[in-house]
Amino acid sequence: MMTKLPRARWIGALALSLLAGVAVPAAAQDAAPRKAFRVCQDPNNLPFSSLKGEGIENKIAELFAKDLGLPVEYFSFPQRLAFVRNTLRYKLPGADYPCDIIMGVPAGFDQVSVTKPYYRSTYALVYAKGKGLDGVQTIDDFLKVDRARLDKLRIGIYDRSPASEWLNKHQLVEQGVPYQILNADPNQYPGEIIERDLASGKLDAAIVWGPIAGYFAKKLQQPQLVVVPMRSEPGVKFDFQMAMGVRYGEREWKQQIEGLIEKRQADITAILRDFGVPLLDNPPAPAGR
Repeated sequence: MMTKLPRARWIGALALSLLAGVAVPAAAQDAAPRKAFRVCQDPNNLPFSSLKGEGIENKIAELFAKDLGLPVEYFSFPQRLAFVRNTLRYKLPGADYPCDIIMGVPAGFDQVSVTKPYYRSTYALVYAKGKGLDGVQTIDDFLKVDRARLDKLRIGIYDRSPASEWLNKHQLVEQGVPYQILNADPNQYPGEIIERDLASGKLDAAIVWGPIAGYFAKKLQQPQLVVVPMRSEPGVKFDFQMAMGVRYGEREWKQQIEGLIEKRQADITAILRDFGVPLLDNPPAPAGR
């Protein structure tokens, strides 16, 4: 069974590549001393990354690069199908790899060598105040809303995400408004569902990955948005751990990154909170890790 991946881009593009059975690449070797902290990024994927360096992952990259005494360099490619193959694993004969790290991948993602997790978040319901849902602070509150009111809601969701499973489980499928995750338009970004359609009143609510919910709810001044974190329940997993990804075989580089995660965890958490990310405690690490 395919694992549902949390970030909007990863849910569609990378989950599909997993389903297609992409082979794990042959082991690489740690390279010569690095001249830059080279990051593989999506150029238009706030709150995670942007060409202007405004995202969560950009801020963490700057933090790590400062500790390493290196400048930050980005190699940008849209997070659609084949993102890893066209960034972290892309290498022409006689040339170097264009980038050395992906700053955000789901823990357990097998196309890269995954570091220890650095945060855990969950999907969230977002709604605008003054539209009949005021007072909803938990998902239990939401499910207790008068059924006649619930039946009239338009709830935006991305296809192939846990949100669709949740709507089905709670007999709310007819209220779902699906959005295509694999959009070929490079100007499309996951936060549009909130920043454009929820804000304009086209939607009454949206269920999206927590960092997207928190960031755009904090960014928008009008209408005032409320973020309600979702909890996993039998048959629907909403919470996921996020880590970083490097090439297989680059053991020393991975250990160096994990050392930076450990050293800078408090600063990383502060960045996440500043972006409005709903944070959950990480579960205990397996024995012998």
